[in-house]
Amino acid sequence: MELIIRSNPVQIIRHQICSDSCENKGKQEESRQNIPKMFSEIQKVTDKAMVFLQKKALSALYIPKQKLHMAMNNTTAPKVQLLYDLCKTTFTPSGLSSSPSPQPIHKLCSLLDTFGPADVGLKEESPDDDRGHGFFGLNRVTRWAQPITYLDIHECDSFTMCVFCFPTSSVIPLHDHPGMTVLSKVLYGSMHVKAYDWVEPSCIKESQEPGCPQVRLARLAADKVLTAPCGTSILYPKTGGNLHCFTAVTPCAVLDVLAPPYREDLGRKCTYYVDYPYSAFGNGAQISNGKEEEYAWLAEIETPDDLYMRSGKALRR
Repeated sequence: MELIIRSNPVQIIRHQICSDSCENKGKQEESRQNIPKMFSEIQKVTDKAMVFLQKKALSALYIPKQKLHMAMNNTTAPKVQLLYDLCKTTFTPSGLSSSPSPQPIHKLCSLLDTFGPADVGLKEESPDDDRGHGFFGLNRVTRWAQPITYLDIHECDSFTMCVFCFPTSSVIPLHDHPGMTVLSKVLYGSMHVKAYDWVEPSCIKESQEPGCPQVRLARLAADKVLTAPCGTSILYPKTGGNLHCFTAVTPCAVLDVLAPPYREDLGRKCTYYVDYPYSAFGNGAQISNGKEEEYAWLAEIETPDDLYMRSGKALRR
């Protein structure tokens, strides 16, 4: 006798629905587990693309010493070539050439006065797109954490040509340029400059501030905002504001020519300072020229921890 078991159709349908539901839930759970992995893969691709674009942009701007003439003859940056040629005839590894005439510096200033962001491969940043990077298209979520970007156009024993790109409110603290001549041209945006020169003969006092054993008297040379387009600023080893601080009022970029470049083994080390009002250390120093407000005491400090700067030097060939 054959045993026949008749199943309830409703139960069969419920079982199928339950099975399908469990299977779908399993697929959904698997999909949810895969989402972080998918985003991770997307992020890796995005990061690789960003690095590629940054290198592409920087490699177009950076010109190795031995290939500068060849590269410039085949690009659309003739002003950079002219600047390089003029610097080469003006500067030596010890600073200015033997000629005492100021004419070469005037020529450099006249040329730099004509520079805009496009002449060094940058695009102007607007306050609404505040990244301070020119080339780099980072999103608004990360823009506030962006560093100052340093782009090395050319460097040799006699001079350095470089560009600093600043996000709004970023600062290069007060620092010096020992034995150096520096020409600075704001390419776009606005920047506040505060600059000093040492008082000669030097006036040094012992400081009671922790970590600042001595302070030295300096006179204010500049305290102003530079907004592009504007003229080229020049500082010399002992005049013109050899110690200065830059603060970005808006996104901005500065083209610098430093001659000779920093080189610690030759005594050209970049030293950072903090300034104190003249009244902070009494009236022991005699002021022979100007008012107290025009003077300050400078104390040497370590390189600031919050100096956030990214360099393009790693891309050198």
